[in-house]
Amino acid sequence: MMTSKLSIAVFGAALLSAPAFAQTNNWTIDPNHSQAGFTIRHLGVSNVHGTISKVSGTVVWDMADPSKDSVVADIDATTIDTTVTARDTHLKSPDFFNIAQFPTIHFQSTKVYKGGSGLKIEGLLTLAGVTKPVTLDVDGPVPPQKGMRGGFVSGLSATTVIKRADFGFGPKFAPPMVGDEVKITIDAELGQK
Repeated sequence: MMTSKLSIAVFGAALLSAPAFAQTNNWTIDPNHSQAGFTIRHLGVSNVHGTISKVSGTVVWDMADPSKDSVVADIDATTIDTTVTARDTHLKSPDFFNIAQFPTIHFQSTKVYKGGSGLKIEGLLTLAGVTKPVTLDVDGPVPPQKGMRGGFVSGLSATTVIKRADFGFGPKFAPPMVGDEVKITIDAELGQK
């Protein structure tokens, strides 16, 4: 009961504070509390999971009109971690991410709209030098609330599935050795500028 009252109080405070952040709808992605995750099938029998940290960028968020929203995000490909050092080294090589030439994965939104119970973000994803359109399914952003350092914070989770073949990514390794579909999840914490 106490938790329920606390949740209502926090949500109510966020709503009452709306005028304070409604004027300023520019947010930054906090690299210390944001990351991307990926899942890919190996040999058609198991899933390999990995993370990429140091997600940074900016979000324009209009709570009343998603068509005015936009996202620009960069993900540091040099931080790939699958918990296996040899595999991480191979993924960073020219066979896959080629981090020496393309250290950053870039996303630029082109359209944001309501879809299902959340938002959909269409945009251009640049991976290892190849740019293709993708659509993200978004849970959030959650109602802003006061952060630990005084400003407003929010957060969102986004998912999508891309095909390696579309990006010419890891072409030496055909399915089922390495699956063609890659599931991507991005968790981002936003701070008000």
